[in-house]
Amino acid sequence: MSLRNVLAIPSSAVTDETVYRGRRRLLGALATSTLLPLAGCADAEVPPSKTVVTPEQAKSGFRTDEALTRLEDVTGYNNFYEFGTDKADPARAKKTLRTSPWNIAVSGECAKPGNLSFEDLLKGLAPEERIYRLRCVEGWSMVIPWLGVPLADVLRRFEPTSKAKYVAFTTLADPAQMPGLRFRSIDWPYREGLRIDEAMHPLAFLATGLYGKPLPQQNGAPLRLVVPWKYGFKSIKSIVEIRFTEKQPKTAWHQLQPKEYGFYSNVNPEVDHPRWSQKTERRIAGTGNRLFADRIPTQKFNGYGEQVAGLYAGMDLEKWY
Repeated sequence: MSLRNVLAIPSSAVTDETVYRGRRRLLGALATSTLLPLAGCADAEVPPSKTVVTPEQAKSGFRTDEALTRLEDVTGYNNFYEFGTDKADPARAKKTLRTSPWNIAVSGECAKPGNLSFEDLLKGLAPEERIYRLRCVEGWSMVIPWLGVPLADVLRRFEPTSKAKYVAFTTLADPAQMPGLRFRSIDWPYREGLRIDEAMHPLAFLATGLYGKPLPQQNGAPLRLVVPWKYGFKSIKSIVEIRFTEKQPKTAWHQLQPKEYGFYSNVNPEVDHPRWSQKTERRIAGTGNRLFADRIPTQKFNGYGEQVAGLYAGMDLEKWY
């Protein structure tokens, strides 16, 4: 079965969130060789707020046993300004954003540039699950079970040269599909970037799905970046271009407000945003009419310091925020 066919699962065939939680807890993890939902198991009789995490998974950072954010909140509370600035606006994306066919142009300092279909970009790579914390620069957070592939596995295919010091990403910008583009809130198209060693880090991830289902349009379908130790705006959505560069690329929020949104944007409770504290966060944990749980302390590098702190050895993280 092709990756496109796997991602085109009809809504009637996908796993319900409650079934997904039970099956994960019963089996330990979703099968890494496919994006299809698991079958043939009943829900496990265990508390719904926890997932099974082995010590090896915890050490790698690929899993967390924290409570998962509800699917309805993951898909209903979003920042995707191409569809509007209200958190509920991106949900309209499913009405207008066409994700097939989808092409990604790869260029710059690499030996094998090209313009590839979504299927060819990921051909031969087995999707896997990562349960990551997501921390928004605005001070709220989620815990999301993503499906996708390591970013490094994709980038290596293009054989970046020694001049490739950074990787730049660009989002689709089509006014016919994205009504929010009529508002010049930022300089479209949306652009983001990573240093090459950040992009090649094992935690950096290209997501194609979440909760065992194809990635919804409002969450960046069909392909988005997930960089869990950085603020969420670094995890660019609906990617149409990847470019290897020698110089630090211009990025959307940094270009708009450089004093507020640094290029690195690592989660850091010791460095406040100019307009609010970053010491705590509101975890999205909707129950009943309440969207937010009580505030919790923010962890440096969003709790992934053991894995990524070495990338920034010797750097002044107040200067390189």
